[in-house]
Amino acid sequence: MSVLILGATSRIAQQLAHRFGEAGHAIFVAARDADEAARIAADVAVRYRVPTASAGFDARAFEGHPAFVADVEAQLGALEVAIIAFGDMGAGPTADFADAHRVIDVNFTGAASIAEAVATVMEARGDGSIIGLTSVAGDRGRQSNYVYGSAKGAFGLYLQGLRNRLFSKGVHVMTVKLGFVDTRMTFGMETGLPVASPEAVSRALFRAWERREDALYYPRFWGGIMGVIKAIPERIFKRLSL
Repeated sequence: MSVLILGATSRIAQQLAHRFGEAGHAIFVAARDADEAARIAADVAVRYRVPTASAGFDARAFEGHPAFVADVEAQLGALEVAIIAFGDMGAGPTADFADAHRVIDVNFTGAASIAEAVATVMEARGDGSIIGLTSVAGDRGRQSNYVYGSAKGAFGLYLQGLRNRLFSKGVHVMTVKLGFVDTRMTFGMETGLPVASPEAVSRALFRAWERREDALYYPRFWGGIMGVIKAIPERIFKRLSL
């Protein structure tokens, strides 16, 4: 049984590769940068003496996703866990829709596409876990990042529906909503809230997976924060600069 980690060059995904490798799982890492994915796979293999493999992965190459999943299983065996950890924050609000198009395609369309490919094989076997990393930015549209937030929000809603579809088939689907984490995507941001480390995220996610949780806010206090933000009436919220 193997663990597929997509978007493996992110700091969170790398920590997840170490976390699952340390637990004895075979690890397949994939990312846009195939050379870096291969380096990560080799490092995990040496550290934990588990089977590993790697490949390049393009979230927007939708037609190739079923064949990609088949290749992963051909190399390392049946998928036990698939973690969708890639993302693209984009340039923020801009008149250039090409940037928005890419952000939507990566964060939602590409993520849903590969999740469907994985779901097909797991549903047929009646076993497995699909874990999707989304963002608290998807809980409510804000002027500062509404394109990214809407794509992550759509992916979160998609995962909720997928969970409902696959529950009776024995397949676990978990949604991970991340707040501020110390990664390249958040570098340089100013925030008055604590910033989580990728290591802490990987530990929390691994424990939540073991418990087969449906959803995880991390840091966990973000669940309360977003509950308050979602409760603000729209007539007030639209006047806020968020």
